[in-house]
Amino acid sequence: MPNVRRARVPRLHLRGGLVSAKTETYVPALGLPALTRFYDLVVRLTLPEFEQKKRLADQALRELPAGARVLDLGSGTGTLTLLLKQRAPGADVAGLDGDPEVIAVARAKAQRAGFELDLRQGLSWEPPFEEGSFDRVVSSLFFHHLRTEDKRRTLAKAHDLLRPGGELHVLDWGEARSALTRLAFLPVQVLDGFGPTRDNVRGRLLPLFEEAGFASVEETGRRNTLFGTLSLYRAVRPGSASPCTGRFE
Repeated sequence: MPNVRRARVPRLHLRGGLVSAKTETYVPALGLPALTRFYDLVVRLTLPEFEQKKRLADQALRELPAGARVLDLGSGTGTLTLLLKQRAPGADVAGLDGDPEVIAVARAKAQRAGFELDLRQGLSWEPPFEEGSFDRVVSSLFFHHLRTEDKRRTLAKAHDLLRPGGELHVLDWGEARSALTRLAFLPVQVLDGFGPTRDNVRGRLLPLFEEAGFASVEETGRRNTLFGTLSLYRAVRPGSASPCTGRFE
């Protein structure tokens, strides 16, 4: 187990995912603060993460209203946040994460690329943003770090942050539909916890989206990897989207 230090934020695991607000333990990305800067390299070597994030970004930015606001929930080192901004430069792109060290990495990454991002530190179920202020909420490999009660709270807040007609787009571990993919997912469960990952491997994310008030809930794609199945999801906050004058391509 990684070394743990006490802090006034919920526990963070591997990529800085919030696990529970009930404890005040905090575990940085990859377990130790000194390893945070190696996170992108480790993930790139073990998962087709960037390829899947490009698919997620393409899906989320489809028919994006002009002047839209986009939130990367659980933004980590900012790879997806920056990708969203690069693909929709006219959009206001924000990121939210509980780990100040990964936020610093994300901010430096954006500066090197010549972009300014609105990166905030905070809890996914207590976001420092106004309700109804986003057209898209996007999240990558974050929800499997949350216990069920915190998934529910986070999804309820994501729903409230969206304008009517706004969309939630999620890339995360999906249902294991064979003994082989179930076995492949075991290392992830050992590292990130059997409790938080149980909803993912049992295919419970879609019902949780619906429980939070989302409509048109669907799994839009799946890919089997060395460590299990990655799934793409889409859900919509019911209501009519505000009229817009243009689209981002």
